[in-house]
Amino acid sequence: MKRSLSLLISLLILAAIYWKIDFQSLIQVFQNCDRPWMVISLGMVVPITMMTAWRLQQLMPERGMGDGQRGIGDRRQAAGKNSKLKTQNSELKTLSFPEANRLILVASTLNMVLPSKMGDIAKAYFMRERGHLSGSLALSLVVFEKACDMLSLLLWCAFGLLLYPQKDWFFWIMLVGVGVGFVGGGLVLGSRQFAQHFFLLGQKVAPKPIKAALLKLQTAWQEMHEYFWSDCPQLLKITLTSVFLWFLHLLQIWFFILALNAWTPFITNLALSPLAILAGLLPLTFAGVGTRDAALIFLYAPYFNAATAAALGVLCTSRYLIPAIAGLPFLNQFMATVRTLQK
Repeated sequence: MKRSLSLLISLLILAAIYWKIDFQSLIQVFQNCDRPWMVISLGMVVPITMMTAWRLQQLMPERGMGDGQRGIGDRRQAAGKNSKLKTQNSELKTLSFPEANRLILVASTLNMVLPSKMGDIAKAYFMRERGHLSGSLALSLVVFEKACDMLSLLLWCAFGLLLYPQKDWFFWIMLVGVGVGFVGGGLVLGSRQFAQHFFLLGQKVAPKPIKAALLKLQTAWQEMHEYFWSDCPQLLKITLTSVFLWFLHLLQIWFFILALNAWTPFITNLALSPLAILAGLLPLTFAGVGTRDAALIFLYAPYFNAATAAALGVLCTSRYLIPAIAGLPFLNQFMATVRTLQK
């Protein structure tokens, strides 16, 4: 029911947008696009997906005994910090690069049809059931991965806003909001004590159905702290990879603008495109469709017309749609995990 309501809201917002700008104008923008740039911009989905899969491999603990690969869990074992984890990791299976790509693609597919990014949670369950991770460590890994993504997005947004030329009241509100989000997220990610208070406060004010989820997330978050912060060099590697990965995401959106024969300074795009992405994360619409499009029209109004911004919204949706379609051939082998998760 909730998913149907989100889809209805998305359709209503899109209908209002296309009625206002005239749908024919949107078609005209695509007809006049720069085709080589369009191919390049859409093709960036491939390296972005591959780098996301590579990062997932780097996040994994020891990939099987005697394979010569040393990840976060290996050095923890060598230091003798967690004998239980050592015993568990000795039984883990290798997560190959092709399988990591399939995980990313299928999670993208499930995120289009399941509420609240449950595709990523399904990814954690799948890794556990396939023997790549054990216990709540699978959820910890996904939580850490998503936290790195959010903080990287906020970092680039803050950087762009600081260099944004039009410093009006809207700029200051966005800068303060992004800054508070980045600092708060960094404290939750980096300070176990702060995270503990954050989750306790959340459980006090959250509705009853959400309290159980917060309690489970709190347990995973504690394990994440113990696991990832034990190896600072590897943590830095993952952090820098996440920051660069989101640079590629924002670069792709700038390439979309060039493909539409429009122009926005790249630094300005670093400020505006993350705000549109954040608008799409609001739990109001289907996969962010509608809210993200409206945000793009509003934010990029000083640089190009509404029809071009609406076309940019369609291309931004393709960033999620293309991996989701690519994940369909692999969906069957994941359905057992999805059914278990839904129960």
